[in-house]
Amino acid sequence: MLRINQLKLPVDHTEEELIRRVKKLLRCEETPQITIVRRSIDARKKPELYFNYILNVQVKNQASVYRKCDKKQVMAWKEIPYRFPVASYAGSARPVIIGTGPAGLFCGYMLAKAGFKPVLLERGAPVEQRTKDVEKFWEEGMLNPESNVQFGEGGAGTFSDGKLNTLVKDKHGRNREVLSLFVEAGAPEEILYDHKPHIGTDILTRVVVNMRQAILKMGGEVCFHAKVTDLCIEDGRIKGVLINGCKKLDADYVVLALGHSARDTFEMLYEKEIKMEAKPFAVGMRLEHPQELINISQYGKRQEKKLGNASYKVTAKAWDGRGVYSFCMCPGGYVVNASSEPGRLAVNGMSYSGRDGSNANSAVIVSVTPEDYEADHPLAGIAFQRKLEEKAFAVGKGKIPVERYGTFRRAAKGESISCGQAETEISVIPESFVPCIKGAWDFAPVHEIFPAPLLRALAEGMEQFGRTIKGFDDARIFVAGVESRTSSPVRILRDDELQSSLKGLYPCGEGAGYAGGITSAAMDGIYVAEKVAAHIIENEKEN
Repeated sequence: MLRINQLKLPVDHTEEELIRRVKKLLRCEETPQITIVRRSIDARKKPELYFNYILNVQVKNQASVYRKCDKKQVMAWKEIPYRFPVASYAGSARPVIIGTGPAGLFCGYMLAKAGFKPVLLERGAPVEQRTKDVEKFWEEGMLNPESNVQFGEGGAGTFSDGKLNTLVKDKHGRNREVLSLFVEAGAPEEILYDHKPHIGTDILTRVVVNMRQAILKMGGEVCFHAKVTDLCIEDGRIKGVLINGCKKLDADYVVLALGHSARDTFEMLYEKEIKMEAKPFAVGMRLEHPQELINISQYGKRQEKKLGNASYKVTAKAWDGRGVYSFCMCPGGYVVNASSEPGRLAVNGMSYSGRDGSNANSAVIVSVTPEDYEADHPLAGIAFQRKLEEKAFAVGKGKIPVERYGTFRRAAKGESISCGQAETEISVIPESFVPCIKGAWDFAPVHEIFPAPLLRALAEGMEQFGRTIKGFDDARIFVAGVESRTSSPVRILRDDELQSSLKGLYPCGEGAGYAGGITSAAMDGIYVAEKVAAHIIENEKEN
């Protein structure tokens, strides 16, 4: 196999043009078999836009073809496929997996495929019912604390943009395996090679159902409304879990694939003296721009049908050294009420696969560390989150609080603010611009949610972003709060064998503090599955 790097073509190129370019590079007349490895966008000469490709190609007489190639752009390549360490298990041990977010789902899938017949426990509802519960909450304000944007099959990422990119370095092939399994479960093939793959909430929900059905067909078990309320421990090792306070399930191997919002479970683990620590994360606000403004900045034009709506990523550093950056950017998306506890309010962003809404939204968040928390305690970050969410609920009177950025900025600078004060600055935002929000919302003082240092840092970051993207810090854009569930505020410690301080208990994924997004959580799920499978085989050989 040969690999071609840095092959650039206009975004509106045809398949025939791609083939011609490859044949020219290879200096051969044979039509090669082409596999796209990576496709990214080159917008440095906008509005002229290009795709940049990395390709794998197969031809007859590869050695002779390769000798004639430009070695700066073409290289010999050997693809090494991912291999799970256990091919077929026929023993009786059944691992238990707590949580069916991407970490738990992929861990369960890999173990089921290898014959371990895992039992997956999910405190929330299957995604079909969960979707109804979430939509009812958005429409009527009736929160189900066990079935919402945070809890239920698929995890918190189910109601997001379905982003599948990750910055995790992957020398073992787990990233490719995750994307391949997504495609097998119904995701579009483009996610295998797009630089920033996404599938949207509408496709992701179908993929989750298909993966669950595959686990069941392979002998696994998936239990819903099955909240783990206690651990059964003997001689310093886990021996089972208690479900809903009444049903014991025996288990020697338990994967703890919690979501980042499983606060009550974290409290139970702390009481059981499972070693954990507070970790840094980030909090902030979610802001909305007209999507056309972002498209003009990124593409040099109002729309590009071949590419869809544009995304962005911006970073800055505030006066006190805190990082301020965009997070979970949703082109053509919606701000959503992502609350999971009564009396507390959190927001997130969501897009459907078409990303065809009129607004772009993104979180702008600022880093916080354990030094910002009000106590030296492993769960102090949770208390910090809750305080912000209680403030958001209060200022919005139970609805998502929304504010014009101009008002937010004046508050951050300590300037006086009159109720209903009009924005008098020259604006690039049209008068017709309105929020795109799932859930009840109202205008309210979002700036009152944040402590002064965070408020100032967010405004400083916004001003820096405005120098990169014209109109980014326009006074008329909308900000909503509070974005508090960016990642887990807790890390459950694990050793080199991925076990916690309690033997047989494997912390896994984003909630446990080892991932940050759908793909990295799924990759960690596969990594933990490898260890669990190896430990089961090893222990059975010894016994």
